[in-house]
Order: sequence, then C-alpha cells, then structure tokens
Amino acid sequence: MHRATFTLNPAFTVARIDPRVYGSFLEHMGRAVYTGVYEPGHPAADGEGIRQDVLELVRELGVTLVRYPGGNFVSGYRWEDGVGPVEERPTRLDLAWHSVETNAFGLNEFAAWAKRAEVEPMMAVNLGTRGLQEAVDLLEYTNHPGGTQLSELRKAHGVEEPHGIKLWCLGNEMDGPWQVGHKTAEEYARIAAETAKAMRLVDDSLELVACGSSSQAMPTFGAWETTVLEEAYEHVDLISAHAYYEEVDGDAASFLASAVDMESFIENVVATADAVRARKRIAKRIKISFDEWNVWYLRRYHADPPTEWKQAPRVIEDQYNLTDAVVVGSLLIALLRHADRVAVACLAQLVNVIAPIMTEPGGPAWRQTTFHPFALTSKYARGEVLRVEPESPAEHTERFGDVPVLHATATREEDGSVTVLAVNRGLTESVELDVDVAALGDGYRVVEHLIIADEDRFAVNTAEQPDRVTPRPVDGTVVADGRLRGVLPPISWSVIRLTPAAE
Repeated sequence: MHRATFTLNPAFTVARIDPRVYGSFLEHMGRAVYTGVYEPGHPAADGEGIRQDVLELVRELGVTLVRYPGGNFVSGYRWEDGVGPVEERPTRLDLAWHSVETNAFGLNEFAAWAKRAEVEPMMAVNLGTRGLQEAVDLLEYTNHPGGTQLSELRKAHGVEEPHGIKLWCLGNEMDGPWQVGHKTAEEYARIAAETAKAMRLVDDSLELVACGSSSQAMPTFGAWETTVLEEAYEHVDLISAHAYYEEVDGDAASFLASAVDMESFIENVVATADAVRARKRIAKRIKISFDEWNVWYLRRYHADPPTEWKQAPRVIEDQYNLTDAVVVGSLLIALLRHADRVAVACLAQLVNVIAPIMTEPGGPAWRQTTFHPFALTSKYARGEVLRVEPESPAEHTERFGDVPVLHATATREEDGSVTVLAVNRGLTESVELDVDVAALGDGYRVVEHLIIADEDRFAVNTAEQPDRVTPRPVDGTVVADGRLRGVLPPISWSVIRLTPAAE
C-alpha cells in the first residue's frame, strides 16, 4: 500500500471559489436539446415541452451556469431563427454537426428553461459567419428594456422583461480549422476587440470572454493567446480554454493523469496573459473561462461521423465507465486548485451528448457515472480553496512521465467545515491517506467519506441498471491526534467531509 500525506492550514489558501466553475453546456448538437431537455409529448414534459425528469436531475447535478447555444454550432447560427412563433421559424442545415435544425427551441425558450433550472445563462455570439452588428442586435433583443425595434420585437414575442444575460462568449474555437468561419489570430483579435467595444456601448456591465485555444495541443497555442490579448486585453474579462481527454489504446495510467495536462494548460495560459498584461502595464488580470472540458472519445466520432442529414441524430453519446468518472473528478480537482484564475468552467455537455445525464425519447432519464463526482463536488466544495501540496509516491505514465498517485485539494467554508477531494490514480495499489489537520483546530470529526470505485473499472450505468456505479460510504476514516487518516482504493475518487466541534 502506498502512503501519501499533506497538510491543511486555513492560513494558506488559493482563492475563494467562484460558483460559476460548476457550469455546464447546452449546444444544438445531437440530442442535447431535442429529446434531451426539450421533448414535447414526453410523459414527463410540461406544456412548454420541458422534460421535468431532466430538469430535476440538472438541479441535483448542482449546475450553476449553462453556456448556450454552442460550441461549433454557434459559428453558423442565425439567432433570429430561434425567436418568434415556432410555426414560423425556418428549418436549416447545421454545418457544424451535419444535422437538420428546426429552431423549435431558441433564445427565449433557453432563457425560460435556465430560470426554472436555477442556472445563470452564458450566451455565445456568432463571429464565424456573422459579426459585430449581429452580436449587438442580439444583445439589444436580449437585454434592452424597451423602446427600440429589437427590444419591442422581444416583447411582441411574449417576453416583456429583458433577460439580463451578463456573461457572453465572443465566438467559439475560432482558432480551429474545423470551425465554420475559422479565422487567423489577427483576424479574430480584431473582430473580437471591435465587437466587445460595441457590446459595451449597449451594456457596460457585461463580462466578455475572448476565444483562447481549442486545446494546448493546437499548433498555434500560446501565439494565439498572445495575439488576441495584445489586441483585446482592455476590452475583455476572460479568455477561454477547452480540453477533452480519452483513454487511448488501453493506456489507463496516462488517462488517469489527464489533470496533469489541464493544470499545465491553465498555468501556461495564465503566464501568457500575464506577460501581455506586463507589456501593456494594465492592472486588470485576465481570468480563464474553461468553458469546455470533459472526457470525450473523440476518435470514435472521427471514425464514424454522421453522413445523413437528420434532426437530432444520435451522435457523440459516449457511455461513461468508472474510470471516466474518476478522471472527471480529477479534472474538477484541477480546476479548484487554480481557483485564483479559473472563474468559469463548463462541463461539456449537459444531456445525452458526452453528458452526465442520459435520456431515451419517450423513456427514462438517468445519471451516468460522471454525474456523481460533479454533483458531490458542486454540493460540498464551496468557500475557499486551501493550498494542498501532497507528498505521494509516483507511477510512470507514457504521456506524462512520473506522476504522483494522489491528486487532491480541499475547501473550507465560513462555518469551518472542510471538504477534502482526493483521487488515487494508481491502477493496483491502495493509498493510505495521512493528512495533518492540526492547524484547523481541535474537535474536527469526519462526517462522511463517500467514494466512487469499483472492482470493474469499465462498469457503466444504463437505463436498465442506472445505479450500477454510485457513491458509497466508507467506514474507518477518522480524525485523531490532529491527523485525518483513511484508505483510498486504486482508481477511485473520494470526498471526505469534516466539521468542527459544535460550540
């Protein structure tokens, strides 16, 4: 058995958690919208076509923010198609995902859904096939109180009050050659800066996100961020980062260490942004919107892309196993460890498409394995992130070299309660966890230790067996003599909750 240790001290913190790191993403892609959140005629749907079973799971997941309407989809989207009487909306080809878009669900439906789901909406504008004027028009329709052509059009569509959306993405993955309307860094930097300036003339309280790199592996990574921020630094608040991970050729060790890449990505973007800041002599620090991240078996999609034009086709419906859930839990730890600079993050996506929630048309909705680490982290990891520097044995990985088997962080709320999140990346050996908690004060006790682990690392949840993989309680984890001790099985994710003695 391996042994790993670290120290928790409330005097040493990273930052207060922005609740928006627990965001997700709803794109017009596959069955994410249609037969996902929206399915008129379903037994669980209300009069607006919203699936109540899915809505309940979204609330349980603890999502705080949802990005919409894309993703690649937004780069060819005409927002006007999705407003007004549904029977008058056009059906169009979606070039991003080779599908047919009916536009039955659009901006106003999304905003109403977000309010019911109790999530903040995050809107993206099309800077692929469209530009500055269309972005400003969308903002006027969405946020202006009234008295103008577009705000009055919104009212004519039955939405009297403005939606008040404050967080906006200036396009999506414009560095990617796959993107409809792909641009060079110079081209994108110019249109992003000018669009940001114009949008602020409409509403100067907005938060704006510039497109960063679609992954750290992009050949333009670093240079892209530098060029974009040299032009747009003064006009934006955040820069995006996107990353997806998958197990390749059975290399489970490298897959379990995926957070090494995510943490490197974050640190490199921060360094690049701060270098631009130093050259420009600007006080403001750009933060990161990690608004697409997940496990995605992208090779499967490329091996069998859609060839027919269909409405809401079944695409990218990855079935997640136990190992995938542990990796998702580890990626959440990575985001929290950088809470000082990661202000927004979106698990991509929310329903059916590489998602924690799955549905069947006319049938049930259920939780994938990845649902559980997200839901528990969102629920319990609040307040401040404590600085955690584990001492742990390392195991060799083909992709990242030697990697510590323990990946961990901890959070502390104002009432003194502490949450420890820990992943054992090891394939075969358990980890004996030994944490010095003396600096927290006397009287702390373990309220609960929940674990996601299974003897079969390929175990999945299905419509027939929706609870095959669920969190289970662990006995024997205790605080004694100022130390927290417990055991973490191989390939596992844990949440350990501590509370101080009652006064």
